Amino acid sequence: MGMTMTQKILAAHAGLDKVEAGQLIKCKLDIVHGNDVTTPVAINEFNKAGFTDVFDKNKITMVMDHFTPNKDIKSAANTKQCRDFASKLEIKNYFDVGEMGIEHALLPEKGLVAAGDCVIGADSHTCTYGALGAFSTGVGSTDMAAGMATGEAWFKVPSAIKFNLKGKLNKYVMGKDVILHIIGMIGVDGALYKSMEFDGEGLASLSMDDRLSMANMAIEAGAKNGIFAVDDVTKAYMDERVSRSYTVYEADPDAAYDEVYDIDLSEIKPTVAFPHLPENTRTIDKVGDVKIDQVVIGSCTNGRMEDMEMAAEILKGKHVHPDVRCIIIPATQQIYLDSIKKGLMEIFINAGCAVSTPTCGPCLGGHMGILAAGERAVATTNRNFVGRMGHPDSEVYLASPAVAAASAVTGKISGPNEIM
Repeated sequence: MGMTMTQKILAAHAGLDKVEAGQLIKCKLDIVHGNDVTTPVAINEFNKAGFTDVFDKNKITMVMDHFTPNKDIKSAANTKQCRDFASKLEIKNYFDVGEMGIEHALLPEKGLVAAGDCVIGADSHTCTYGALGAFSTGVGSTDMAAGMATGEAWFKVPSAIKFNLKGKLNKYVMGKDVILHIIGMIGVDGALYKSMEFDGEGLASLSMDDRLSMANMAIEAGAKNGIFAVDDVTKAYMDERVSRSYTVYEADPDAAYDEVYDIDLSEIKPTVAFPHLPENTRTIDKVGDVKIDQVVIGSCTNGRMEDMEMAAEILKGKHVHPDVRCIIIPATQQIYLDSIKKGLMEIFINAGCAVSTPTCGPCLGGHMGILAAGERAVATTNRNFVGRMGHPDSEVYLASPAVAAASAVTGKISGPNEIM
């Protein structure tokens, strides 16, 4: 029996010719990553274990994004601890205010992750980098500490689910709609500790931003990782950014999959996840009349350039509903700058939006848009658990930037075709 993409990457990093689902292996790591929330815990464990140096100063990444610019004294202390640690151990890839972005948008943009890499990160959405054909998965802060010191991590080799993509997305339908459709189909535990592997001729119609958005939410189906077959689109993206060699792994024709799903992209409609789980999905034609108080367009799921462009296309010449607060958060400084150059910021401000420096902000109920009791938000983020964006009695509806922007204008959950 052959191996999946994920199994081939893990075998290579374990120094083995072959691995099988369920096997316990120790792999060498290409990147060990943390943020301002998880890294302080990892540093404490690193010091407690008696470690004095990291395995490779170029392979540790730290991005200060969750509560930055620092929202309070505790977040300032966390960031200072990370800053001091990175300075002391001469960690090259440390990103703070003014240089940082939302971590899972920043690392691909900087060319720090590439196809064939084995990556761990002390953040559950580290699975984003599977869009580049890498194995990447979230871990706890203790595993991050061990990874920083040794450059290795233990894994149980996951089995896999294959998603055969065909067709092409219709206008105003985005990668976010595809992954919400899939999570609605298989459930939040439908891929529990499995690899979600995406392939098929339909890949050609998905941009890198679409793929990054989809891989980002693999964890919302319980997956160990999400991973996309590497094609010309992936290679073009990496060749513009990655300055080192990388390895492309392809699944064997006889690779074993627990399930295989055929997804026709042309049949996907704008999709919304109702509270309080990402699996609670409805297509836009079945949403009904749901009035909202806030819209958030940003996050590691949908704060990239195409997301900004889609929101601007819909908001241009219109104004946010008087009962709605619309917050736009570009995911990186480069996306922020490109949005200014393209005139998108003028569109957003003229439409009555608030624009923030890159930060995770309201996604996890951090800052920049906390909800009060009884309030509803449409967000392009990845989770809508109880109290995720503020008060336990608030509600978060997950959607694409197209749906979010249209909803900001109408004051209720709406599809872009309703106003365009």
